[in-house]
This record gives sequence, structure tokens and C-alpha cells, in this order.
Amino acid sequence: MSSQSISHGGNLEAAEKRFGRPEAGWLDLSTGINRRPYPMPGLGADVWRRLPGSDAALRAAAAECYGLADPRLVVPAPGVQSLIQLLPALRHNASIAVVTPTYEEHAVSWRDAGHRLREVSGLEETSGADVVVVVNPNNPDGRCYDPARLLGFGEQLAGRGGFLVVDESFADTDPTLSLARQAGQPGLVVLRSFGKFFGLAGLRLGFALCEAGMAASLRRKLGPWVLNGAALAVGEAALLDDAWIGAMRQTLKADAKRMDALLSRPNITLLGGTSLFRLVSLKQAETLYDRLGRRGILVRAFPKHPLWLRFGLPGPEEEWRRLEAALNASL
Repeated sequence: MSSQSISHGGNLEAAEKRFGRPEAGWLDLSTGINRRPYPMPGLGADVWRRLPGSDAALRAAAAECYGLADPRLVVPAPGVQSLIQLLPALRHNASIAVVTPTYEEHAVSWRDAGHRLREVSGLEETSGADVVVVVNPNNPDGRCYDPARLLGFGEQLAGRGGFLVVDESFADTDPTLSLARQAGQPGLVVLRSFGKFFGLAGLRLGFALCEAGMAASLRRKLGPWVLNGAALAVGEAALLDDAWIGAMRQTLKADAKRMDALLSRPNITLLGGTSLFRLVSLKQAETLYDRLGRRGILVRAFPKHPLWLRFGLPGPEEEWRRLEAALNASL
């Protein structure tokens, strides 16, 4: 599979080719990005007129937010995707196990870099791998792994020269799942997304949290001026806003329960999710996807799992009413 064939959410251009442009605009629930975004702070003109400065303040903010003692172990990048593509360059001809189903980019990046890849259904199937990739909580089904188990697993991999990649792109909603505090431990790489929880995916910001040697290698590969000035400023402000973060976790938790109630219908089975998306199964998934699309509501379909649909959570009340009306008319 090439990177060009990966199925993504948020592809409104493709949606418009299929359904046309909705009169009311798109309600894009296909990405799992928070539709209650962090309020953008005021940015001075110099942010746009000069080269970005040091990322030291952003790294310190990320370390404080994620509970990591040493900011030097934080590697900022223009989105987790860039880190996913860089990690395979840290190994040569390695045996890689990716726990699936999950983000397709992980498997594709390791395979495209020439590594020997296995896609497995659980950690118990990863024997002999040099590198294991797991997403916690997982996308798209919300499957969670006990952090203590993952930590011990990483220690085993480190003992034979390997490492564990834990993609925590959706962990902001439940910090009890995170291994960020242990990210200086050999054999452990934690990836954190900024844009999903803070609802600012267009800013393109993500982090790798890892031991000092690997952090230095990733920074060298990323090169200078990795982030734009806006990402540095907004990222720092948002990561240090404990009040907003705490309140948003509670809001999203309530929204997830509301979505479960909205999707609770005789022909729909809830498979799981996080406080940013819910995954369901139904026999007429393709039909529902099509009917919602024609009403300007884009959800996530999965070509490899034709009975699945993933719903991101609406934000303002008008979006909830629009989704409920569309579901009532489509089911």
C-alpha cells in the first residue's frame, strides 16, 4: 500500500466530488478533531514577519502539561504525522510489529522505509519484533492498554535493543492512560498530538517524548525552523491553560455520552471510542454514510471494515440538532 492509497478523514474535496457542496456547509465529523477549539490568543505582527525563535518555551510547556520532568526529552514537530515518517529512519532492516487496526500511516511508513513489517491484532503476537507500535487509546475503536503493561513491555524491548512506540494522539481526554511521565525510559517513545484535543489541527503541531539520545537524533532529522511562530506561541499558551484543559475534558466526556444516546438505535451497535469519537457498526453503513453525506454531514467510513462508521463529536448546539435531524431522516 502506498501513502497515496491511505484512507483519511477530513477529505472535503473528495466529499464534494461525491455529494456536491452542501448549502449549509459541511459538518465534518470524520476526523475526531475537537469541534470546540481552544480560543486563539492574540498574536503580534512579528509572529508572521520574522523567522521562528527558540522552541525552548514550548518544550517546557509541553513537559509541564504532559508531566515530563526534563524538557530536553520533548521533540516538537509539525504534526505527529511527520514523526511517524521519521521514526523508521532510526533503525535499519528491523522487524516491526504494528498492532492493528489503527492509523494506517504507522505501517506504511515502516514498510516504505524497507523494514520487515507485521500487522498483528495484539501485543501477544509481537514476539521477535525489534520495534512495536501501539496506539493508546486506539483509533478507531478506542481500545485501551494498561500503562503498566506497556511500560513493562517497553523495558523488555529495550533489553534487546528495541523500542516501543506508543501513539497517544487521543490520550488528552484521559491522562490516566498516558506514559508521558516515563518517556525518558530507554525503549519508550511516546507521540502526542496537539491539534486533536485542542481543535487546532491546522496549526500542525505534535510531540515525540523519548530518551535524550533519540530526542537529539529526531531534532537533527527535523532540522531548523521546524515550527512556525504561531505554532510556538499558541502551543505554549494552550498547553499551560490548565483550567481550559480540565473543563474541556469534562465537556467532551459529557458529549461522548450524549453521542452514545443519539446513536442508540436498534440497528446500530456501539463498538467503542474515546471522548473525541465513537465507532459504530451497522449492516447499512454504506447507505447511512451516503445519506448523511448528501445532507452535508461527513463521517468516517472504513474500506477494510465496510460495516463500520466513526462519528466525531459535534460542537455547538446547532451542530447537534443538525446531526440528530439527519440521523432521524436517514435511518
